Amino acid sequence: MKVHNTVPYFLENFTPTEHFIRQYHEKFSLHFKEYFLYHCKNVDEKIKKAIQMYSETLSDIKESNDKVEGLIKQIQLTYEQKYDVEFAKDVHIIVGAFGSNAFTHRQIIPEVTFCLEKLSSEDEHLKVIIAHEFGHALHNILSDQEAMNWRSLNWGSPFTWLLQEGCATYFSKQVTTADESVYFTYDGSGEEWLEFAKDHQARIISTFIEDINEQSPTEVFREWFSINGGTHFRYTRLAYYIGYAVLERLIEKYGERKAVTLWKDTSFSNEINQVLLELESNGQDIIV
Repeated sequence: MKVHNTVPYFLENFTPTEHFIRQYHEKFSLHFKEYFLYHCKNVDEKIKKAIQMYSETLSDIKESNDKVEGLIKQIQLTYEQKYDVEFAKDVHIIVGAFGSNAFTHRQIIPEVTFCLEKLSSEDEHLKVIIAHEFGHALHNILSDQEAMNWRSLNWGSPFTWLLQEGCATYFSKQVTTADESVYFTYDGSGEEWLEFAKDHQARIISTFIEDINEQSPTEVFREWFSINGGTHFRYTRLAYYIGYAVLERLIEKYGERKAVTLWKDTSFSNEINQVLLELESNGQDIIV
């Protein structure tokens, strides 16, 4: 696994101009390709706003950069020892334009990118977001080991997204220690979010099921998985909580390995739907 860190160049040469930002993007265009394809819309507008925002986050970017590579190595080794896997794909560290905070690339065994301008510089928070993204990669590695037929997977299904986010959250809890809310928000602002999700689990899941049945996958993604959603309950990305609740129930039923690789089975959608109905009917909080 090779780590490509573009941030030292950004910090050493930073000037608050559009010319510098675009020159930085061009110099490291390979490392920004996935970011601009899928994770940073309205690029021109975002760059202009980002230039004004960098001055407020520059010290945090520097602090994060000083430790992020060491933390990545730590998380990598912990996962590899615990699950007997190897992470061979590249990792990219960039300063973006305040789009996504981190993401896996659209590959079967994915590369990972971290965008430091959007990340908390606290060790606990950085460890969790690193573990979450590596957890996505681990999920795919374990599934590939189980002879997953990737061509048969419906990548555009909310059930697929639920399992992906549930697994990444679950795996991150296996290799890091943090306040519970950090596993869902990756910073210190999530206590109210998590309390709401726990207190209203049945109603949240019921509304989620309604949207799956009545809305397009694009609309479901925006409302439940994106930071641009939250019209139902004011809180965004509540599907991350639902996904973790679903995975916990699946692990109770089948054990860890079968639960996380369930998407290879033809019964996958029916299984997820059944678990959602169970969680809706009993209204119990997730077990942590």
